[in-house]
Amino acid sequence: MTRHLLALGITLALPATARAQSADTTRYEIAFPNAVHHEAEVTVEFRGVPAGPLELRMSRSSPGRYALHEFAKNVYAVRAADSRGRALTITRPNPHQWNVSGHDGTVVMKYTLFGDRVDGTYTAIDGTHAHLNMPATFMWARGFGSRPIRITFRPVRPDWKVATQLAPTSDPLSFTAPHFQYFMDSPTELSAHDVRSWIAGEGAGAQTIRFALHHAGTPAELDSFADRVKRVVAEQAAMWGELPRFDVGTYTFIADYLPYANGDGMEHRNSTVVTSSRPLSAPGFGLLGTVSHEFFHAWNVERIRPESLEPFDFEEANMSGELWLAEGFTSYYDDLFIRRAGIMTLDQYAEALSGGVDFVINAPGRRFFSPVEMSMQAPFVDAAASIDPQNRANTFISYYTWGAVLGLALDLDIRARFAGKSLDDFMRLLWTRHGRTERPYTLGDVESALAEVTTADYAAAIFRRYINGRDVPPLDTLLARAGLALRPARPGKVWLGPVGLNEQDSTLAVVSSPTIGSPLYAAGIERGDRLVSLAGRALVTSADLDAALSDRKAGAVVPAVIIGREGRKEVPITLAEDFTLEVVTFEKAGRPVTRAIERFRLGWMAPRAK
Repeated sequence: MTRHLLALGITLALPATARAQSADTTRYEIAFPNAVHHEAEVTVEFRGVPAGPLELRMSRSSPGRYALHEFAKNVYAVRAADSRGRALTITRPNPHQWNVSGHDGTVVMKYTLFGDRVDGTYTAIDGTHAHLNMPATFMWARGFGSRPIRITFRPVRPDWKVATQLAPTSDPLSFTAPHFQYFMDSPTELSAHDVRSWIAGEGAGAQTIRFALHHAGTPAELDSFADRVKRVVAEQAAMWGELPRFDVGTYTFIADYLPYANGDGMEHRNSTVVTSSRPLSAPGFGLLGTVSHEFFHAWNVERIRPESLEPFDFEEANMSGELWLAEGFTSYYDDLFIRRAGIMTLDQYAEALSGGVDFVINAPGRRFFSPVEMSMQAPFVDAAASIDPQNRANTFISYYTWGAVLGLALDLDIRARFAGKSLDDFMRLLWTRHGRTERPYTLGDVESALAEVTTADYAAAIFRRYINGRDVPPLDTLLARAGLALRPARPGKVWLGPVGLNEQDSTLAVVSSPTIGSPLYAAGIERGDRLVSLAGRALVTSADLDAALSDRKAGAVVPAVIIGREGRKEVPITLAEDFTLEVVTFEKAGRPVTRAIERFRLGWMAPRAK
């Protein structure tokens, strides 16, 4: 996520109670009289308003998201009054703004807000909770960014508690923020949620970690999950050498694991939102992986910040060329910490690596953009909405995925080439230079830090080939150093390529864009076409396709009948071997594990926490 803090010259010291209640404080109140229909009633009072129209806005983007989301679409029944309750004139110069004129120095704005999406970007209101992302919920006034804020929540039910990084007051339902930027960065959950908390760090660096969860599971399931979270938090703190100094001495996980939630994770300065429709009892590491990812952002992104995202623009899309590091390296570390914590086995970790490694090696997007350029695509892909078809299957590799694979490759290579060094040392150097100081970095700063950990020639080559360039590191060789084999996942099996097929009208409909280099793409078959037959066999179900391919060899040319925009026609398809790759341990591959490999694994994956 991102903030205007540095640009505004604002410190993060929270306001004294007296200042928080001073005359220039912007005061918000939110109530939920129609929660069952997903509505909130919001009141905001601005005092000391200069003469002339007051310009009020709803944000178009949100910290941690880079695309536009147009939050004003969920605001209606807007009205304004002055200090005497006299109605004021409101005009709309654009879809995101309300100008209020004729005031007496005070403007009280009221409006109704609709929200029904549980994730890290939007707001969700119902009879069970109010899940609030501040940019999606609250209007703000131009020119008031440095003023302190006080907000009071009016819960639907008396058992609702408040989970937030905002500073508490003597009133358990009222909280403060030192300024607009901190307020916008402070998601809040009101519900009858459960909380588990513990002290992390030692001595003067000890701080409170809270896991606030709104869920349908059991207390025992929450206890077990919180224990895993605690272990991951400890491993991260051990790698960095310290926790960030949280502004209120507390870091809060705001979690909603509900059947009607959407999967998401969104980092904030002293908190994070993690949401999923999966319950605590769900198998696998998906929930814990998101938690690990978002907590790592407390260092990488929240304090180690790219200069390209300072200041954050709430009125436009935000673009950065550094997301391969900010998001991608974070994605590399999220599962690694689960492995270091002893929660994930080596076989499970290898399996977790497979998807990203396979995609970066095989996806055609590398021919169009580098990791830096992929990062700049974020405004188009980061939960961005559009209705026209896109060709991203052929032109895009997520900066999360490509960055994670780069992080993996760099870590393995540095460990092998530079005795006693690793990607951990590189990240800690960024923390020292840019995290503790909160001095935003440039790509040049990143290359300089890598050069200090390794050599200038090494860093220059890495940036030229893999970061500004489009090459893929020699992952098979790098993984082998750790006793991990990169191999075909389905050797000898032929296929039509990585494409989605659905049964439709006694045919198989192509529902995703065939990728460049695949048999379907080479045959001129596109999304929306329907496969009627292959090699004389009717294709009614997926089983029919498997049967048609079962006795074929790579390179065989077989006739296919398709129905597309040009009508019904027959085309030749040249079959190819499935090029999907997987990562497995040497043990699983039947290859010997040497003492050198064992030592390498120990240095890479051993626990750091005491």
